[in-house]
Amino acid sequence: MASTLLVVDNLSDWGPYYPSDQVITFENYLASEQGNPDQRVRVINLCSNYAYLSDGYYCSLLAEARNHHVIPAVKVINDLGKNALYRLQLEDLTQTLTRAFKHQNKGDEFTLYSYFGTTPDPAFQELARLLFERFPCPILQVTLRLQQQWEITDLTAVSPRQLDDAMQTLFAEALDKFSKKVWRKSRTRKTARYDLAVLINPAEKLPPSNRGALKKFINVGRQMGIDVELITQNHYGRIPEFDGLFIRETTAIDHHTYRFAKKAEAEGLVVIDDPTSILRCANKVYLADMFRTHKVPSPKTWILHKGNTEHLNKLEAVAGFPVVIKIPDGSFSRGIVKVNNRQELEQGVAELFEQSALLLAQEFLYTDFDWRIGIFNNKALYACRYFMVKNHWQIYRHGSSRTDSGSFATLPTFEVPKAVLDAALRATQPIGNGLYGVDVKEIDGKGYVIEVNDNPNIDSGIEDQYLGEELYRAIMAEFLRRMENRSKGLV
Repeated sequence: MASTLLVVDNLSDWGPYYPSDQVITFENYLASEQGNPDQRVRVINLCSNYAYLSDGYYCSLLAEARNHHVIPAVKVINDLGKNALYRLQLEDLTQTLTRAFKHQNKGDEFTLYSYFGTTPDPAFQELARLLFERFPCPILQVTLRLQQQWEITDLTAVSPRQLDDAMQTLFAEALDKFSKKVWRKSRTRKTARYDLAVLINPAEKLPPSNRGALKKFINVGRQMGIDVELITQNHYGRIPEFDGLFIRETTAIDHHTYRFAKKAEAEGLVVIDDPTSILRCANKVYLADMFRTHKVPSPKTWILHKGNTEHLNKLEAVAGFPVVIKIPDGSFSRGIVKVNNRQELEQGVAELFEQSALLLAQEFLYTDFDWRIGIFNNKALYACRYFMVKNHWQIYRHGSSRTDSGSFATLPTFEVPKAVLDAALRATQPIGNGLYGVDVKEIDGKGYVIEVNDNPNIDSGIEDQYLGEELYRAIMAEFLRRMENRSKGLV
């Protein structure tokens, strides 16, 4: 279980806020012993001056030397201290600034305050969040000026001492949300040995875990001494507070889920999905080549390159029709079309090439259902049959107003044909030891791996229909094992 320290110059600086025994002076932090080396310590540096060789600078420097996770880090302090350094990280914010000022009349200059990546004006929330991701700092003063277009002309780390009453309230509310552990009573923390963040998107239409499953993860985790907390993309700066990260939001490379995974891995957390697994599973071109290299049984696959009509001629001659065309990073049956003749092929690839320079063509293998084998730590965890939508060739059918899905059947893994299980395990071994969902078609007693998903569904009432609570317990037990090994330095 992590502890959180708020470091200030003088205890009187904390006078306007709710009392907390986790507020200490820099003098006391300087004199403090290391304490339990296995305990994760978070430091929020609220000293009034971050200038080079000041108390605030040394606070962050000592925290890093003690292997404490500190905000702001020394790198952030140094970057904010030099205009030339932080401006390099602002060059791609033009569109964000344009959106923020779209319906705003702020004159020629405007000052924005960000408190742990939040700001009271909703129009500037995206900008505040992005700045906090790049410069994690308790309070940022952002100066914006209209020249040929709106630009950030100054970034300054601000002390709570400099805030008026209204701003102190905003700061306190943001701190409360950013690190709720500051306000917890000690008795509520006794049973939890580790903190696990579960990243979700409450607005996602097809999330990898429904509400019922999330509740079960939370309850089972707490039974095992893991404090499970749901977080969203707005909590990027809180990652160092946790011992593990479990991503329960659909992942992609050019997406905040991948940034969360990379950040968590860099901070030493146990991460599922780890960034390597996301990178390898998110692209079907990679998977197709990996299947070929490691002789994983899978449908015949061809790679199509934009602008190369010879690829289409060869595909028509070798594969015939029907054939399935896919974008490399589609999910939930999106970005996949079945073509039945040359005209449909040319039309289908023209539309999909707008999204990717490479496409996959795959021989069409029809089955009434796909096997989904859940693999965790190189072991089969659960098995489902996902049936095709009625009068359709896929599990999902996306319409203009709704998405239909086929029925399902959940079975014990010992009832799965050996060829299907073997194919699923062979497909995941070159990827890693994370949590994967392997889609396999069974034809004439042989398993053909369609794809490996790094973010498989774990839904209450579906994947847990056979194992029940034991499914959640198995996943939480592996998190616990890995977090224990990390704390002992065994990983």
